[in-house]
Amino acid sequence: MDADGPVWCIVLAGGAARRFGDRPKQFEPVGGVRMVDRTVAAARRTCDGVALVLPSGHGWTGEPVDSFAEGGDHQSESLRAGLATLPPDAAVVVVADPAHPLASDALFRSVIAAVREGADGAVPVVPILEVVQRVADGRVHETLPKHDLVLTQTPQAFRAGALRAVHADRPRPVENSGLVVERGYGVVTVAGDVRNVHVTTRAELAIAESLTFREIC
Repeated sequence: MDADGPVWCIVLAGGAARRFGDRPKQFEPVGGVRMVDRTVAAARRTCDGVALVLPSGHGWTGEPVDSFAEGGDHQSESLRAGLATLPPDAAVVVVADPAHPLASDALFRSVIAAVREGADGAVPVVPILEVVQRVADGRVHETLPKHDLVLTQTPQAFRAGALRAVHADRPRPVENSGLVVERGYGVVTVAGDVRNVHVTTRAELAIAESLTFREIC
């Protein structure tokens, strides 16, 4: 599978974000710019083409993209909908999630470069520095070793052929890189960024907002 051809990004903005509140979080502003617009802009700067997956019935008024798809009832369906819009010569596919609205251009380029250099997939990771424990019913049951644990972020990049192959039988995975590894492909890690916060709640949205404020100042 040649990775020297065009790089396409699939921006997965088709979710309902039910944990967030009364509306999809990807359309919330961070630093005055919607999270989805931030992700699309980074993808346009670093990739040859951009496919945008939106919720059913949702129009688009942001920056131009190259193709659109309608999101499914889980992220795997949304990804496959985006994949179906890519041209046959797409060599590398970047999967980006607006829930990481502060992902830098450097992070996009880093995962792309790792796939260009021979990996089937590449993910950005940051080390876990806090104590990690398993709890149930409000009680600590186990302290987990953290020397081999990391937090995995997006964007992630994959050889197009590998990503298409692992989705051929329409699985419902929790996380794409885990599926790629499970199917026998190799996924490498690149240095992530602690500022690349994952927004799932309004508290995390406030953290992202404060980081953009610091950048402006």
